[in-house]
Amino acid sequence: MNPSPPTRTVVSCTLLVIALSASVTACGSDGHPLSAAPYDAADQISFNGPTGDGKKADPDKPLEVTADGSGRITDVTAVDATGRYVAGELDAGGGRWHSTSPLAANARYTVRVSTENRDGAPGRRVLTFDTGKPLTKKRLNVTFGPRAGTYGVGQPLTAELSRPVKDKAQRAVVERALKVDSMPAAEGAWHWVDDKKLHYRPKEYWPAKATIRVRSNLHGVRISDRLWGGRAKPLRITTGDRVIAVTDASSHWMTVYRNGKEIRSMPVTTGKPGFETRNGVKVVLGKERLVRMRGTSIGIPRGSSESYDLRVHYATRVTWSGEYVHAAPWSVGSQGYANVSHGCTGMSTGNAEWFFDNVREGDVVKVVNSQGNTMAPFGNGYGDWNLTWKNWRKGSALLSGTPEGPSAEERARLRPESV
Repeated sequence: MNPSPPTRTVVSCTLLVIALSASVTACGSDGHPLSAAPYDAADQISFNGPTGDGKKADPDKPLEVTADGSGRITDVTAVDATGRYVAGELDAGGGRWHSTSPLAANARYTVRVSTENRDGAPGRRVLTFDTGKPLTKKRLNVTFGPRAGTYGVGQPLTAELSRPVKDKAQRAVVERALKVDSMPAAEGAWHWVDDKKLHYRPKEYWPAKATIRVRSNLHGVRISDRLWGGRAKPLRITTGDRVIAVTDASSHWMTVYRNGKEIRSMPVTTGKPGFETRNGVKVVLGKERLVRMRGTSIGIPRGSSESYDLRVHYATRVTWSGEYVHAAPWSVGSQGYANVSHGCTGMSTGNAEWFFDNVREGDVVKVVNSQGNTMAPFGNGYGDWNLTWKNWRKGSALLSGTPEGPSAEERARLRPESV
């Protein structure tokens, strides 16, 4: 006796809205069942749900297709009018299929059911159905960031939710609906920063000159009994050249690379003992030609020997707490020789102006060999790159605990779309 085949998962969903008609013979003119076109399998399958009369399917309920015993189901697929598929599971014997992910509300689906009879002849049934409105009016809206524009290759994407989502299964529903497409393709993943915020980054930095689109397929999708997906405005950004600035705090030197080629090297000073500059990868958050910097902003009291109040030019911000790369003409004598700042990276006015003019938001600023702590992944800018790829994936509701490397869902996500 051959063992039963394993349960198969198919991308689909299904529901009935029409009465099933009588089947037709599967035999062709030569009498051999396998030589015939697929027969109408209406009398071999049944569905749970409404059967006409203008009724609509309840999107809260899972869907089910069953075979009557004279044949078996071989495949079920369904897609709504916007191209969204819903996952389902077919049992080993082909007697029952049921949906395993939610349907969208107020949507129209086209369902294709494939069968075969006891002689092995193929059957087919195609249905369309509509789903009704959700019973609740609560919506989960999504706002994507950053704003549209061109960024450096270190810029993460963000998704801000209008309501907290704590349950892992519900997070998986949300995350599955947030689609990112990159041209050229780049393997990446979402990471839940907290209950209302997700970040997306590639395994490595984005490709230079890439086009990246992010959109939500969450509209009308049931997340929980009282929460449904709302609309979201899609976002398109592009990347510029691959610009990476590396500061070695021990040698007091910064080297800037564009597309892998060194374009400038210059002396700097970083944080002195007690004010050490953070190690790790940071991402440019913005640029300000003139900033007033005061010691009180980092906890230094007025009147202290460390107190300062300065007007600083060509300031490139890398943390929200006030770490910059900026002009520091007062410390030129120490630049290249000693660390004398309060945590920022200081350089001559000319070098700071050049740096200011040659970097953009999203470019990478990496500090090595400092005695400071490593930049936190979240909360003070974009320290996302300071998590290993393995640990980044642990923050995904879909990928946590899966082997490293792209899953089938990830590979599908990486397929480029027409642009």
